[in-house]
Amino acid sequence: MTGTFDRAGLLRRLGAAAVVAGGLAPEAGAASSFAPFLRPHPNWRFVYVCHATTNPFFVPARYGIIDACALFGVSAAWTGSTRSDVGEMVAAMEKAVRGGADGIAVSLIDPVAFNEPTAAALARGIPVVSYNADGSGGNPRLAYIGQDLYQSGLEVGARIAELVDEGDVFLFIATPGQLNIQPRVDGALDAIRDSGKPVHVHVVGTGTSVRKERQRIEETYLAHKKLRGMFAVDGGSTRGVADVMRKYGLRRRGVRAGGYDLLRRTLEAIAAGELDFTVDQQPYLQGLLPIEQLFFYRYSGGLVSPADTNTGLTFVTRRTVGRFLSTTTRYEGSSGEEKYPIS
Repeated sequence: MTGTFDRAGLLRRLGAAAVVAGGLAPEAGAASSFAPFLRPHPNWRFVYVCHATTNPFFVPARYGIIDACALFGVSAAWTGSTRSDVGEMVAAMEKAVRGGADGIAVSLIDPVAFNEPTAAALARGIPVVSYNADGSGGNPRLAYIGQDLYQSGLEVGARIAELVDEGDVFLFIATPGQLNIQPRVDGALDAIRDSGKPVHVHVVGTGTSVRKERQRIEETYLAHKKLRGMFAVDGGSTRGVADVMRKYGLRRRGVRAGGYDLLRRTLEAIAAGELDFTVDQQPYLQGLLPIEQLFFYRYSGGLVSPADTNTGLTFVTRRTVGRFLSTTTRYEGSSGEEKYPIS
């Protein structure tokens, strides 16, 4: 299952299987080789442990969870922390283990804190997968579902090196050191260094509050008005960069900028030429695919084991942003409406 997934194709296949499993015949004249597949099964209950439960990035992920639950006839709980508090997350995971969850998906933002609860879950026969962040490699989780974060940082760093020839560049990160975003900074620093260009990179922590993120970014610009680039590795900081770029007309002064995720303000800033790019890591899949994998682990009696799945990296630029702005969908979190075809 490794590789970037086509969301529409995936849903068509799963939807058709679910329809047939529910006893509904395919539409007359439709070419289909589907046979009855899913049999009655327990209403398994899966638990997500997230580091930022109210962050707008996870809106499409939560739609993915809802859709997957409907497809497979299971349920899911959304738990964790609103502020990347590892202690709160560990407590939520331990509660899921004690409560006999049928599977757990956890964002491993700390290199060691989740190792013991993961081992405890597995010892009780509860499958555990990670999503969005994957710790340091020492966690015994069964699979990781999300972007290759360091590789993503490498590609963003290479793009920064293309955009900026020399001078000071600032990289903004909400929570330095946490493993959902720190590997992006590490990759970007390596790529910029390897470019050999005289680009001097400064990393700035912005915090978990969107308002404070923007304030920190503005303060940084005002203290370094000769900077040549401002880039961010999380959605809130990227929106803050967009706001500061617009407020001070920095694109007209030759400042380059970009970041991550598909918040509406970020997309509008790309269309207006205030940002050069943003990165789509397909959060919808980061919600849907853990349910799919945990479900088949249960449905197959453990024979279908979860597999590492890279949800990909797509650069959204001024040339391609129109598609995102002209549609509202569950897949990018801009609408809760279920519709097909997308328009």
